Amino acid sequence: MVVKRNPEQTRQSILAAAFEEIHRNGFRGTSLERILADTGLTKGALYHHFPNKDALGHAIIDEVLRRQIWARWIEPMLQDEDPIRGLQGTLRELTTDDVRLVCERGCPLNNLAQEMSPADPIFREKIQALYRLWREKITEALARGQGRGYVREDIDCGDTATFIISSLEGAAGLAKGMGEPAVVAACVGGIDRYLESLRSHQLFPIR
Repeated sequence: MVVKRNPEQTRQSILAAAFEEIHRNGFRGTSLERILADTGLTKGALYHHFPNKDALGHAIIDEVLRRQIWARWIEPMLQDEDPIRGLQGTLRELTTDDVRLVCERGCPLNNLAQEMSPADPIFREKIQALYRLWREKITEALARGQGRGYVREDIDCGDTATFIISSLEGAAGLAKGMGEPAVVAACVGGIDRYLESLRSHQLFPIR
């Protein structure tokens, strides 16, 4: 019996295992041997898809982290005509497991930014590109919210987007450093109240 291989499935299995390894141990502490053990693949299979460890790390940023940021923070905001409500919804849906994980490991994007941006220009460029995408989408959503009457007209959408992301990433870093769920709760509450302060005083949003 001939077993057909699925190259894309193999590639995604490698990325999933590599993401867990990097989130747990950092990029420099990541072991390709552990990734192979987790996936049951050979070195040949890994190097067929990723010629070296750096290429694997770059793909984690471009594909895995981009998908995660888009699904968790961008898509809900884009689907809701009220961007503030969309952002608050994501915050309020954080589970106990989410809190535990951020206390244990922090934010994977923030971790890589701290570890690799000062050390490698390609990592820096890719991390900057992902942060820019995140900021641009929040900026655009807030601007649409202003046009629809949900968001205060006196705020600068770009500056506000930058502050929101820095608050989220700072909260993740503090939670990892202190390892206390109460820290996450305090930060989430503060960010939620800040988002509420961005609401327009109009009684009826513009449809």
